[in-house]
Amino acid sequence: MKPVRAKKKLGQHFLTDLTIARRIAETLDFQKYSNIIEIGPGMGVLTQFLVSETQSLNLVEIDSESVAYLKNTYDENQVNLIEGDFLKLDFKKTFGEEPFAIIGNFPYNISTQIVFKTLENRDQIPFFSGMFQKEVAERICEPPGSKKYGILSVLTQLFYKTELLFHVPPQVFKPPPKVDSAVIRLVRKTDFHLDCDEVLLFQLVKLSFQQRRKTLRNCLKTLNIPKMLTEDSIFDLRPEKLSGKDFVQLAKQIGHGNISN
Repeated sequence: MKPVRAKKKLGQHFLTDLTIARRIAETLDFQKYSNIIEIGPGMGVLTQFLVSETQSLNLVEIDSESVAYLKNTYDENQVNLIEGDFLKLDFKKTFGEEPFAIIGNFPYNISTQIVFKTLENRDQIPFFSGMFQKEVAERICEPPGSKKYGILSVLTQLFYKTELLFHVPPQVFKPPPKVDSAVIRLVRKTDFHLDCDEVLLFQLVKLSFQQRRKTLRNCLKTLNIPKMLTEDSIFDLRPEKLSGKDFVQLAKQIGHGNISN
């Protein structure tokens, strides 16, 4: 069967290096996770290293040409091929309440949205690994204190242990992207329980980094936080100085009943 044509609108850059594909597959502990989703398998360069190791491999692919290619390569006993948009996928229909791991060479145009969907469903997703644009990968794993540190860093690191595993050059893709890439791994924290209002927490993080050069006192003005609370020294800091735990503490201090939108 003819190779699939990469489509710019889908952000497709097909990995051609089998050594790198194997390394990505090896980030996953197959003994721990029986249900796996691979996002954007394309022509299956990563799939081939997953299929023989996995009890339940689910391929989520939006490109009809890639779907046809995969159907011609793998039968229904090997993979569960889901044609559609991962961002619209109903996990409960696929897995019920069962946990699952995520892996893939993620389309760069939706990679951040993939992470946010993972965070929203973190109770069901203990493991996540795959390829990102290098800049996004570094942002996810960046510690507090730098310009790279932001919304994605705070929220991901709250719930997952993040690791940047290795970098990948453009020439191992077809067509080669204009940026370097990197593979990361997220392992959900087992000893962490969010003891604040989640909606408020996410709101605080997003509002803070929308004006990241200002202090928290100015970033959060629209929340009409009582002046007594904003006299705390934490409000003198810029958001990039706060860890996820600091934002949790801030959310607890403010309390959902003490703000008005």
